[in-house]
Amino acid sequence: MICDLLTRSDLYLSSPGAPSRDVLLVSAIITVSLSVTVVLCGLCHWCQRKLGKRYKNSLETVGTPDSGRGRSEKKAIKLPAGGKAVNTAPVPGQTPHDESDRRTEPRSSVSDLVNSLTSEMLMLSPGSEEDEAHEGCSRENLGRIQFSVGYNFQESTLTVKIMKAQELPAKDFSGTSDPFVKIYLLPDKKHKLETKVKRKNLNPHWNETFLFEGFPYEKVVQRILYLQVLDYDRFSRNDPIGEVSIPLNKVDLTQMQTFWKDLKPCSDGSGSRGELLLSLCYNPSANSIIVNIIKARNLRAMDIGGTSDPYVKVWLMYKDKRVEKKKTVTMKRNLNPIFNESFAFDIPTEKLRETTIIITVMDKDRLSRNDVIGKIYLSWKSGPGEVKHWKDMIARPRQPVAQWHQLKA
Repeated sequence: MICDLLTRSDLYLSSPGAPSRDVLLVSAIITVSLSVTVVLCGLCHWCQRKLGKRYKNSLETVGTPDSGRGRSEKKAIKLPAGGKAVNTAPVPGQTPHDESDRRTEPRSSVSDLVNSLTSEMLMLSPGSEEDEAHEGCSRENLGRIQFSVGYNFQESTLTVKIMKAQELPAKDFSGTSDPFVKIYLLPDKKHKLETKVKRKNLNPHWNETFLFEGFPYEKVVQRILYLQVLDYDRFSRNDPIGEVSIPLNKVDLTQMQTFWKDLKPCSDGSGSRGELLLSLCYNPSANSIIVNIIKARNLRAMDIGGTSDPYVKVWLMYKDKRVEKKKTVTMKRNLNPIFNESFAFDIPTEKLRETTIIITVMDKDRLSRNDVIGKIYLSWKSGPGEVKHWKDMIARPRQPVAQWHQLKA
């Protein structure tokens, strides 16, 4: 095309008054450039359509964050027949390897861009955040326990050895627990054995052996070994920490086998315990706190007749020591009692940060030990609702500050 233009320009330049050769050459170059630009623009629109289609396909085929997680969760822990239980769980601090970590394939820059954008879109979606939060709640860590079990056929004796526990939750306001273990052979809950109490220990070692003697094997395999870990409390009912159950017909009892089991929430600790309305009033000039137990609602029924006989105990704690106790009257057969009783405690200002007020709602029983319905811990280091109430009391001196609290185990 340029050659043709140059040939014509020679004829044109020979005519008088014609422009110079250089001017025509520049015009030809500009014309060709415009033509190429038009062609490229068309190609650009075509490329954009193609890339858009490719981007859409990538969005449709990319995996969700849950897909990889689901594959890894399907791995099962298998025990060798006749051997000890093997802990195949990932070692703490070690990152599990996946097939995708072992091999990498070269990707184009467009694929990288598409995948990165897709990942960000999935990470920012509201559903994934709610799923992860829900999973975190369902996998509450109550610790785990190690134990051994075996049967002696000659002596008709079942042997259970409680070895140790790890990562138990703190049940006491001091940030620790006093754990011990109860051993049952369900469905019999009348006869039980217990370990010793390990004081202030979240990783206790018991190494205690228990024998169920004179137990025919035919009956042993019909029982369920049930272990319940509790936090010992000298002044009230022991708090449940977690439980483990294992049917003995699924265990090879010909020799001692050792197991690690995650503790699960105790079945008797589920459900609402009710709520308590109380007020706090701090007087800095008198160095005192007035606790007013106002009323309760929807208390848990602890008696056979579907009701309770509630009263409230109020303990003043300084550091780890119980300083003073007071209690309300007992309200007979009432799940929504009204107390309206006030108690004053002397607390110097400098001791407020080390002070805890423990409020326990009890069920009175004439024939047996009184049952704990629920507790509330009020201090600087309690739960969010309790801490809010404590801080509101400090921020509003000489004024009663009332708040509802959910009773806890």
